[in-house]
Amino acid sequence: MKKRSTIAVGTALALLVAAGPLVAHHAFGAEFDRDAPIQLRGQIVKLEWVNPHTWIHVEIEKDDGTSEVWMVEGGTPNVLLRRGLRRDCLTPGTEIIVDGYQAKDHSLTRANGKDITFTDGTKIFLGSSGTGAPYEREMMAARRAQGRC
Repeated sequence: MKKRSTIAVGTALALLVAAGPLVAHHAFGAEFDRDAPIQLRGQIVKLEWVNPHTWIHVEIEKDDGTSEVWMVEGGTPNVLLRRGLRRDCLTPGTEIIVDGYQAKDHSLTRANGKDITFTDGTKIFLGSSGTGAPYEREMMAARRAQGRC
């Protein structure tokens, strides 16, 4: 009987450990509001090129003249690299426009990025496939035609 209990506890612990990464990763709808599109214009102040999502910190100027920094979630570094977006294209000081969706908690300065547009007009699909996102194939074709980061 003691052996069965030990096996059961060990199995339960193994399942919990294996499920940890699944719990940590969220779906778009869990954190972001598909009915709250947002466009952010500003300069990159920081880049977090990490899994499971990249984070681009963008300083924007508000209507009252003050500034604030928004955290914009993007796809994984590997996915962005396959789309042609390299880390060195997102250096601090780079001016960008991000189209995306606000966090469900609108008091947060956090958004899910859909597209990123550079000052030369280059547009790259930044997000993951899902609610409100354009088809990745169309974005890839546009990216190849423009031939930039």
